Amino acid sequence: MEKKYIAYFSILLVGLLFIIRLFYIQVLDSKYKGSPLNNSAVTPKYDYPERGFIYDRNGVLIVANQPSYDVMIVPRDVKPLDTLEFCKLLKIDKEDFVGKYKKAKKYSPRLPSVFVAQLSKGDYAYLQEKMYKYKGFYIQKRSLRQYPIKSAANVLGYISEVTTADLNNKNYQQGELIGKNGVEKEYEEALRGVKGVKFIQKDRFNKVIGPYKGGEYDTLAIVGKDVNITIDIKLQKYAEDLMANKRGGIVAIEPSTGEILALVSAPTYDPNLLVGRERSKNYNKLDSDSHEKPMFDRSLLAQYPPGSPFKVLNALIGLQEGVITPETHFYCYGGFRYGRSSKAFMACHCGVHGAPIKLDMGIYRSCNSYFANTYKKIIEKYPTATEGMKVWSNHVKSFGLGDFLHNDLSTGRRGVVPDEKLYDRYYPTFKWGASTTISNAIGQGEILTTPIQLANMTAAIANKGYYFTPHIIKKIDNKPIQIDKFIIPNKTSINKEHFTPVIEGMYNTVEKGTARWSRVEGIEICGKTGTAENPQGQDHSIFIAFAPKDNPKIAIAVFVENGYWGSRWAGPMASLMIEKYIRGEVSRPREEKRMFEGSLREEYDKQLLTEQLEKEIKEKLKKELEEKAE
Repeated sequence: MEKKYIAYFSILLVGLLFIIRLFYIQVLDSKYKGSPLNNSAVTPKYDYPERGFIYDRNGVLIVANQPSYDVMIVPRDVKPLDTLEFCKLLKIDKEDFVGKYKKAKKYSPRLPSVFVAQLSKGDYAYLQEKMYKYKGFYIQKRSLRQYPIKSAANVLGYISEVTTADLNNKNYQQGELIGKNGVEKEYEEALRGVKGVKFIQKDRFNKVIGPYKGGEYDTLAIVGKDVNITIDIKLQKYAEDLMANKRGGIVAIEPSTGEILALVSAPTYDPNLLVGRERSKNYNKLDSDSHEKPMFDRSLLAQYPPGSPFKVLNALIGLQEGVITPETHFYCYGGFRYGRSSKAFMACHCGVHGAPIKLDMGIYRSCNSYFANTYKKIIEKYPTATEGMKVWSNHVKSFGLGDFLHNDLSTGRRGVVPDEKLYDRYYPTFKWGASTTISNAIGQGEILTTPIQLANMTAAIANKGYYFTPHIIKKIDNKPIQIDKFIIPNKTSINKEHFTPVIEGMYNTVEKGTARWSRVEGIEICGKTGTAENPQGQDHSIFIAFAPKDNPKIAIAVFVENGYWGSRWAGPMASLMIEKYIRGEVSRPREEKRMFEGSLREEYDKQLLTEQLEKEIKEKLKKELEEKAE
């Protein structure tokens, strides 16, 4: 029996110890504080801080704030009201009212959420006088974005209401705003600040009796931090004006730092369209435009064949691999024959017929035969094409091509740099070689690059063998940002001495070669024109350049869709931007006027018409086949 009592006593003792411990943790321990949100008699009221301003590299304000007013709801506090009158004041119908009420109640009966967002100043002033009639509703002041310079929409991004996925983050409540795309998204944490909160206690009759626990849990709002980005907004706006009525992308980089000076996607839109109560309507209109695609950032996402600018990379690889020297020469007879078939011929328009062509002339005359011979020598230097292709591909990738650049931009594409594995998949039963992949010699075939990748490649050439990861952030809260991946140089696989003859060839391209019409007196520009073949219309116009030749300040890549050839659109635009950035003005007003007023709208309309006709033909054939099947 004694053992039985001992067991009972032990159980009681253990239970008592648990009770004492729980009492200590929940009542006596001063470190423990239960959340006021768990108290049904407490209502939180949030104070939303102003979002941080955004400035360009020179301190020019490009994103500011403007006041906005949201109608908030606490569902459990709502009393019977004149619904029709309230809907008229809010400019919504009864169906919207019921839907919004159900949504708010489902989110939380006692926590505030947005009922109607972003009232105008006029609506707010009129409504404020009548809010006393509508219990459970109140007006919350916030701030919305304002864009004094209608530019750089793709760079800045926009803010919009949080989604269901965003609500999983405890820092957000329903109806709050969050950065979407661009700088707004990437630097959301710094820009948004910290919201303040006041906990209001109510009695059992739901009347306010004062701050909960004397305001012990209340916090003050902390204003968002200002941000300086690397963009030169004047250069950005200038480039956007040059791209009016055209499609494509322009990226300009400071080679010595990797700072992005301009990031242009065309066509673009006024960022103010995505602000206010018309935001959703305007967004849907922009997003559904499948022809112009203004929401598609061509500077970061569009993938094009690099065309002839890629030839300078093959020249560098050829020099590094020792298969050519600056004095190595080849002959061109209107093109390069790479097989026995009559179709196995790569045409060339360099204009040098039957005379020896060395590296310098090969670059500034853009000779396809020269670079086809060079590429063939690179691949065939090794015992097998597989080994040669692996070496070639690794050299190309060392310039940042074929992969994400791992920068601070919210979107991007890898591009494509073919390797031996790709061709093994393409030709599983065929012994492929240099002739099979000869299009790589002139930047066609399987190679795809984005404008930012090609601008970065140009910066690496300007630096003679290294580049800094392109980035958009310069300062946060007026403090310069030092992020390791942005300040440590990325080295290419090419020795420094091999860049000198290639840069000389690029300089002569502008002085006396295919880009001579883009020459600027007094500025030594090194460039390379390009024409990328396009099966769906006119070819694309491409140009890469950097300047000055010594101690370069800007590296640039310009893509103009359906722009015919490099020196027609891309070359003049790049040289105008270079002169504008270095001198602050341009010396060729006629050329500038031609670029401003020039339009490729007719080409794009033709392309759209062709697409529509093809679609109609396919639908007609499909219908005929279905009728026959019946």
